[in-house]
Amino acid sequence: MTVADTIRDKIRAALAPERLTVEDESHLHAGHAGARPGGESHFRVEVVAAAFDGQSRVARQRMVYGVLAEEMREQIHALALTTRTPEEDQKTA
Repeated sequence: MTVADTIRDKIRAALAPERLTVEDESHLHAGHAGARPGGESHFRVEVVAAAFDGQSRVARQRMVYGVLAEEMREQIHALALTTRTPEEDQKTA
């Protein structure tokens, strides 16, 4: 299982997102600190979930970081997050 698959599985199980996008951007960071030769170290993740209702941007990010705590310690060097409620997502569409 890839790191991206693990990210998807864990976020789906914990937050039941309406939409989830996980993009491995490791190739953009080749040669930088934290980049591994095989990639799978830098990710861009977009989560649209009702679980974010009433939460600040920081609280939402903490929720995602909590879900991925093990991977953040061992595999993920950088995680760019976009977190929205379904209502916020409709406004940006």
